Parts: sequence; structure tokens; C-alpha cells
Amino acid sequence: MTNPMPALSGRVAFVTGAGQGLGAAIARGLREAGARVALADIDGENVEAVAAEVDGLALQLDVRDEAAFRACFDRAVAHFGAVDIMVNNAARTATTSLWDITPQEWDDVLAINLRGSFFGCRIAGRYMRERGQGRIVNLASMAGQQVSAATGAHYGASKAGLLALTRSFAQELAPHGVTVNALAPAAIRSPALDALEPARQQALQAGIPLGRFGLPEEVAAAVVYLASPAAAFMTGATLDLNGGRFMR
Repeated sequence: MTNPMPALSGRVAFVTGAGQGLGAAIARGLREAGARVALADIDGENVEAVAAEVDGLALQLDVRDEAAFRACFDRAVAHFGAVDIMVNNAARTATTSLWDITPQEWDDVLAINLRGSFFGCRIAGRYMRERGQGRIVNLASMAGQQVSAATGAHYGASKAGLLALTRSFAQELAPHGVTVNALAPAAIRSPALDALEPARQQALQAGIPLGRFGLPEEVAAAVVYLASPAAAFMTGATLDLNGGRFMR
């Protein structure tokens, strides 16, 4: 028996926040699944390194800048000939107490996490609408569904907004053959989680029914699923990946 063709063979993905952590893992997972990948990140040096690993296109991008976002997306289309998959992953994780969040920090978290994803959905959505096909995957969080001890209120608000945004774009784009879904991970091994003091990490892990933190590769596998033909009848949905911390 021959090995099956990779699920995303011949597809092109655009991943934001791909210079480290979950974004880098997602880029690697998409490449392993057969996709060619455009990797965008505000840190040009990091994204160049990850792009070299996956033979991808490195793009330096601040997702808060709509014109720059559109230019990078257009460059990816010109380089690869098309973009089939958009993964809005770029985010700022913030843990500041509700009482200590400054207006500047509030605005910055919402600008990166929510406004940046709005730009990504709209830029990719218009392009995919014209083509009559495409997949958009938004990286939300369990913090957008319930209060999280690991993140701040502004982070949770941005991710809750992203879930609503996902449904809005899914409704608009469904007649055009484009699916839009959200992935809501929690307690995944990442630079942000590793930066927490050990006692806080232990407390978080104790609250996970499966008894461990998730792995970036598991998030990547979920993104690959949402981008694959296997998820063709799924849109406007939120896929939970939290070890049982939030069951519904």
C-alpha cells in the first residue's frame, strides 16, 4: 500500500505571528502536511529563521498596519501563485491585573489580537471570495470563553471578540465556498507559559483533567485539520483544545 498524499498537498498557507511559539509550530505542521507557507511576523530575524526551516517565504509584518498587511498578502500571492489558507495567529499575551491595565496596553492588545485578525480575515476573505474557495483559521483562546487565571481581562476580551468575528466572516463567506473557523487552545507549552513562575505553572496544570499542558504540535495538527478537506462542512465553529479545562 502506498502512502496517501499529504492532506494539504498543493495548497499555500499564510501564517501570522510565525516567528516563534505556536505560529512557528503551525507553519511547520502545515509544511509537513504538504502546504507551502508564507510566514509573517513583526520580528524579521526570527521569521527568517523559521522560514528557512520550512522552505517558506519570510515576511516582516506588523498586523496592526492594514496597508502593510495587504502588501504582504499580495506578495505571497505573487510568490506562490495563490493563497488557499489564512491563519490569523499573531497575538500579544498579557497577564496584567484588571486594575493595573493602562489605556495604552489595552489598546495595544486589542489592536494586535483583534484588529490584526480582522484585517487578516478581510484581506484574505475578499481574495478567497473571488476565487470561490479558501480556509480561514483564527487562533482564539479558552480565555475568550471563560475567565482565565493565566491571562488578563484585555486578552480575554480580544479573544472573545475574535470568536464573534469568526462567526461574522463565516456567515458572509459561506456562500462563496470559504470556511472560517476558530481554534481555542488553553495551557499550551509556549514562551508565554514558560515565562510564568513555576508555582503558577503547577497551579494551572493541576486544573487540567488530562494532567498535562498541551503541545504546540497538537495545536498545529488542529489547524491542519481545519484547513483540510476533512473539515469542508465546518464553518463558524470553535474547536476547543484545552485538555478538558472547559467542557461543553
